Amino acid sequence: MSYQDFDIENDSGNNTFDLKKLIGKYLRYWPWFLITLILSIGLGYLYMRYAPITYQSVAKIELLHDTEKMDISSEALAVLGQASSFNLENEIEVLRSYRILRQVVETLNLDISYFVMGQVKTTEIWNPPFAVTKIIAEDSLTSTKSYEIFFEGTQVQIQDESERNYNASLITPDTSGVDKGLPFEVSLRPDTDLSNFPGKHFRVVLTPEKQAVLNLARKLKVEPIDEDSEILALSIRGQSVERSEAILNELINKFNQDGIKDRQLVSKRTLDFIDERFLSLSQELDSIEVGKEDFKRTNDLSYLDSDVDFSLQRRAVAQDEVTQLETQVSLADLLKKAVTAQSSYGLLPVDVGLENSGLNSMVAEYNQMALEREELLTNVGESHPTLIAISNQLQNAKVNIMKTLNIYQTQLKLSLRQLTREKNRANTMFSRLPEKEKMLRSIERQQDIKENLFILLLQKREEAALSYAVTAPSIKVVDYALTDTEPLSPKKRIVYPMSFMIGLFVPFIVLYLHFTINGKIQDRTDLVRLSPEVPILAEIPTFKKSRKVINAADRSVLAESFRIATTNLDTLLSARDGANGRGAGGASGSSGADGAGNAADAGNAGDAGDAARGKCVLVTSSVKGEGKTTTALNMAQAYASMHHKVLLVGADLRNRELMNYFKPDSFSFGLSEYLSESRVKWEDVIAGGFDNLDYLKVCFGGKMPPNPTQLLSGKGFARFIQRAVSEFDIVILDSPPFPLGGRSAPVG
Repeated sequence: MSYQDFDIENDSGNNTFDLKKLIGKYLRYWPWFLITLILSIGLGYLYMRYAPITYQSVAKIELLHDTEKMDISSEALAVLGQASSFNLENEIEVLRSYRILRQVVETLNLDISYFVMGQVKTTEIWNPPFAVTKIIAEDSLTSTKSYEIFFEGTQVQIQDESERNYNASLITPDTSGVDKGLPFEVSLRPDTDLSNFPGKHFRVVLTPEKQAVLNLARKLKVEPIDEDSEILALSIRGQSVERSEAILNELINKFNQDGIKDRQLVSKRTLDFIDERFLSLSQELDSIEVGKEDFKRTNDLSYLDSDVDFSLQRRAVAQDEVTQLETQVSLADLLKKAVTAQSSYGLLPVDVGLENSGLNSMVAEYNQMALEREELLTNVGESHPTLIAISNQLQNAKVNIMKTLNIYQTQLKLSLRQLTREKNRANTMFSRLPEKEKMLRSIERQQDIKENLFILLLQKREEAALSYAVTAPSIKVVDYALTDTEPLSPKKRIVYPMSFMIGLFVPFIVLYLHFTINGKIQDRTDLVRLSPEVPILAEIPTFKKSRKVINAADRSVLAESFRIATTNLDTLLSARDGANGRGAGGASGSSGADGAGNAADAGNAGDAGDAARGKCVLVTSSVKGEGKTTTALNMAQAYASMHHKVLLVGADLRNRELMNYFKPDSFSFGLSEYLSESRVKWEDVIAGGFDNLDYLKVCFGGKMPPNPTQLLSGKGFARFIQRAVSEFDIVILDSPPFPLGGRSAPVG
């Protein structure tokens, strides 16, 4: 039979989401939220207090490629191969190259790190009050070594990783520790007051130079600020702001100096070559001038006749061409000597005045490859395939230059012979000119050649000197290293909110899992959801620490809850009596002293008929220990307090829990004796009630029989119930547990 129509507080079927109820469900455990929140924020504070503080330093540089506007000699820059655009990735690799970073490490002594030791936290510093100087060969340090340094006045105590101790003086350098195995010396920095460092504890870490360079390369980050920009951002992270900024600024300086050095290299080689040629050319000019002076003195010559210019005009044109060709022949011969005399793969003089553009281009290409080979040689070995390939290309280029020079000289000589024949034909026309004038002209011609060559070399020397002197930077510093005042980690605006969220999230997850995997019935909504057809009489509060039994004068929440339950039960049973025309049956639930659920069944005992005026209520549970005995006793107390004649029967013959609430020695017989022994009368098993209530009578279970199931299912128990309901208004049976098909009993 469905009892849904008789639900006192008919709220079954209400499946709508109740946010307020959900929040209240979790707020019941607010102390756990508060404790976890305090612990989480406390851990966040400890993390902020003792975690290493890391800062990020950033510098920005702009790569300059429009160098022709900045440099005086555009030709010298063209020899260096500098164009109007370049590859940013190449420049980034140069910045991160081992060669550049090694210079930074050597300049700043980055292979030595300093730390201040605290009770919990260790902090890296840049300028300690003392300086450590390595006194061993670099290749002898193969692994990282750590040393602890303790201040003791003007003395320091040094402890290595093996806990061996050394003493050193900060005022007078002491090398005794060095003789014992220390790889460094300790000295006091200038303007340092030792009184500010009493009992200070430092740590010094020595790192192999190669490892220090590799560590720096891993920490350094170089990237353009955006895709279309030629500005590079250099960043590094570290605990010491001064150390990070010093590294970035020194890296910028080394990179700039490296670019300037490359640009000056060709100019320096050109200057050296021209200076060597000046010496021999000056001697040749002096010899020609002395010969001319001797010739004029010997032949008594001073000025040529003015008419000679008109008569020799035709010859002069040919002579000029001859002079030009002879100049080219001389320049080609000079270049040929320079190529022949050059050792290894050095640079050749460029643009010495030859009018052969192809030959000048070949010399410029040769110099460019020579520069690439020299730069590559600093990073790789001589047996490197790329270096060998460049060397072969240089050798082939030198051979091509020599062949081109030979062909060019052959062409010049052929042209010179033709002009000479034409000049000789012109000379036959002027055979009347004095032989002395001819010889003088020859001397002057040689003098002009040498002077033109001297002036040309002097001009090229000035150009090379200007290019070498003007040290235009290869980069523009947009921002030197700057460090944000807010550390990169840990950040308060992240740590504390995260701590707050974790403090709330952890107990929420734990409670959520608890609510999810918990199979017990927690409140009436669970009961309504599982068994909507079971009417709910009342909700009984739970007392976990001790059992709670009410009395007639009790006005507590527990007592009022049981009185409400009995009133609702009467209403339910009366409704059933009207619907069935006979005794009623129903169900109620409560939570007992141990917080478990119980079920009660009420109705006529057997087939008592309409004449029976009493009602029988069965109080049971699914398993032992859910508080059904306490519930039965409290319901009996509630009925008795309302002047109902109540009989409380201990029908659980295996577990006589009801006797724990009374004095067991005062009663000789119980239900088991009444059902099994004919000599035991009704009056022998009905005892006085609890708390001196005249309306409450109790029938204990008696001694545990060997066959309690047979006794309770026999006719004797049916007659017992018939008589009980005939004499009492309410009969409450404290029955054994009845499993309910694997689900919990209803709870009120």
